[in-house]
Amino acid sequence: MDGVDLPERIGDYAVERELGAGGMGTVYLARSRGGRTVAVKVARPELAADPHFRARFRAEVDAARRVGGFHTAQVVDADPDAPAPWLATAYIAGPTLSGLLAERGPMDEARLRLLGAALAEALQAIHDCGLIHRDLKPGNIIMADDGPRVLDFGIARALESTRLTFTGAAFGTPGFLAPEQAQGLEVGGAADVFALGAVLVAAAGGHAFGEGTPMVLMYRAVHEPADLSALPEGVRPVVAACLAKDPTQRPTPKGLLDLLAPDTAPAQDTAVHPPTPPSPVVPPAPTPVDGPAAPSTAGAVAHAATVTGAPRAEPPLAVPQQPPLPPGTKTAPPGRKRTGPLAAGAAGALIVLGGAAYGVYASMGPGSDETFPQATHELVIPESIVGGAYGWNIENRLPPDPQPDSEGQRGSTHFSADYTVTSTGLDDGAAFRTVKVYGSSGRYKAPEEHRDALMRAVTVTGRESVTDPPRTIRVPGSDVDFRCETVDQQTVCGWGDDNTTVAITFTPTASLEVAAAETRKIRDDLRRPIAKQS
Repeated sequence: MDGVDLPERIGDYAVERELGAGGMGTVYLARSRGGRTVAVKVARPELAADPHFRARFRAEVDAARRVGGFHTAQVVDADPDAPAPWLATAYIAGPTLSGLLAERGPMDEARLRLLGAALAEALQAIHDCGLIHRDLKPGNIIMADDGPRVLDFGIARALESTRLTFTGAAFGTPGFLAPEQAQGLEVGGAADVFALGAVLVAAAGGHAFGEGTPMVLMYRAVHEPADLSALPEGVRPVVAACLAKDPTQRPTPKGLLDLLAPDTAPAQDTAVHPPTPPSPVVPPAPTPVDGPAAPSTAGAVAHAATVTGAPRAEPPLAVPQQPPLPPGTKTAPPGRKRTGPLAAGAAGALIVLGGAAYGVYASMGPGSDETFPQATHELVIPESIVGGAYGWNIENRLPPDPQPDSEGQRGSTHFSADYTVTSTGLDDGAAFRTVKVYGSSGRYKAPEEHRDALMRAVTVTGRESVTDPPRTIRVPGSDVDFRCETVDQQTVCGWGDDNTTVAITFTPTASLEVAAAETRKIRDDLRRPIAKQS
């Protein structure tokens, strides 16, 4: 709110008003001593206290200063060593792309091509300076009078380096997140091209991966084809190429310019990104198709008329579920095909379906890395938890999803399930209406780090507001610490032990102590010893 708790100055800049807040911190409109307006982004206190963030922030700012081009907001000043590190960019007047779409509706094919070409030029300028944006989305694109401008480049990598547990743009925004990014793998410029494809779907009035919780959106990005039904036919092949699961099959920004504006660039140059660490999901390469010619400048995009998109079928909010199996049936979990050493571990990860629960566990037989904790416990998803206070919502759960082995985990499998309060819970005065569980079962060298990653994954939106900062709580009688916070309209708690890491979201919000106490009860219901094999 204007005039409330505003700093008078940040560096040499006089603060005029707050522009907004996001994952990194607060953005202010400020004015230089010479009268020029700038946007100053100030880091959250949690980040300011982390030396890893400061070191990465300093390096990223140095690189960001070199970014030029027509379609970025120039970095003009920064102070990584200030009590609260800050970054100043040229202030660009205009609505965000998300605001413009809300006001005027979807774009037609000509405008989509102009927008895509402008964003490709921006990414090319960013990548040429050795940066990766990591969080390209409609809210980070300003539709200025002279064309789109990309904001917040060079920031996400610094956020990604922090070891603190807080919500932010550290891992990008689900719905625009590339599969390799969602899986925590190494990312390159191809991740930004994937996000550009999702932005174009949004600009056409659609959602590349539907709507739902952050975890559901990330699951779809990794496993399911994008929904391109909102796009005009002429640009679907180009956007499909951007949204390829395999990063090596996506066009480069230069290749995108050739596809989107072929009259101003040689059409034969459609190079793809060089190989990056492989993603487990590798579909066939899409075939680039040149669409109709379009002007190469994007100056008219911000104020051009838009048209209503064609009717489209909305994708379901829940991912397809496999049918229940007869009691006692064992089957390998759905998910990615694996080869090599990982295949043996995946083959040992069995899903036991039948009765009131199914468990997720991994084989720890010969060949296991003995430097990892032993597999002593597994996770289950019972039909009800906390003495029947919450019942399982079968329509809102993800099938078990085996994860790649890494330096910190072995035999890990993710799952999620939603619970809603039952009549029993209402009678007993249950504290919450809904309980959403996001879990991982396996072996972890640093389980609390996996817990923190899960908590970030279920809360990050790019516009979240932290009401209660993260706090560690040891509930009487518990043998682990619970990490809890309140973000937007939900309270989130999580735990991490040698074999199980879980994040739980509760609505409506409650005190962190109440949520931690409920989490302790849920942990007792979800975690059980692994039966010894004879």
